[in-house]
Amino acid sequence: MEIYQLRTFVAVAQQGHLTQAAEILHLSQPAVTAQIKALEEELAVPLFERTAGGVVLTKAGMLLLPEAEKIIAGARGMLNRAKSLHGNLAGKVRLGTVGDPVVTRLADFLVEVYRHYPLLDVHAFHSISGTVLNDVRKKELDAGFFIGRNPYVNVHSLALRELTFRVVAPKAWEERLVGTGWKDVGKLPWVWINQFNSYHKLSNELFREKNIAPQKVFELDQESTTLALVKAGVGMSLMRDELAQEAIASGEVIEWGEVRKTTPLNFIYPAEREGDPLIVALLDIMRSLWQLPQEV
Repeated sequence: MEIYQLRTFVAVAQQGHLTQAAEILHLSQPAVTAQIKALEEELAVPLFERTAGGVVLTKAGMLLLPEAEKIIAGARGMLNRAKSLHGNLAGKVRLGTVGDPVVTRLADFLVEVYRHYPLLDVHAFHSISGTVLNDVRKKELDAGFFIGRNPYVNVHSLALRELTFRVVAPKAWEERLVGTGWKDVGKLPWVWINQFNSYHKLSNELFREKNIAPQKVFELDQESTTLALVKAGVGMSLMRDELAQEAIASGEVIEWGEVRKTTPLNFIYPAEREGDPLIVALLDIMRSLWQLPQEV
């Protein structure tokens, strides 16, 4: 059997679907199917059963999956050890960034990377959380920042801090909002968050809790534009605490409802890169920068 066949076996088991596994592995579905078939023939046991929604592990597959994961981990450990023997880290790093660079401390991070590993060539790509998460999952990015709770087992996360959000409204609505409750503001226009932005999920959670379905005006993924629209009297919005407080203090918007919603800011990377000298180096810098406990 080949290591690549075992990687395909693990990917299909994690995803529960041949098409999704093929996407992550950057292979065609027929190639994934052929690899699984060849592995099953060599092992002389079926590994998966087809279902209406995809595939599920057979009993044999469940028993053999941990063994496959051990073999892959061993091979990865050997490769990582070989890389470390070359000395100083060098090469290209594809990093996904999100939101305000001040919030992620991106400049501080890049300064530390350059100071410790001057041979690394970091290419930063600014996007929104959902896109960064998906690109890390597909290994199109080496690492990145993600706001929210990571739903994927094949992506590992280092929580950096909790972000807090509050509800803001146009200053011109101050009298209009006196004495209002959630049922009232649910009838008012809200500046909406793009569905690939983590703030979108946070907003939806809040509205489900309050059992309202606000009127959506615009759908954005930039905090600065959202704030500008609230200032202009277009609608209300859920906004990151630091940005909201600054606008409230300057008298440009008002706070409504004393709402506090939180979600983590994470540094994420592909699970199979765990132990990779490059990822270890980036994590060490992140832990130092954010004053987090170092791994023992």
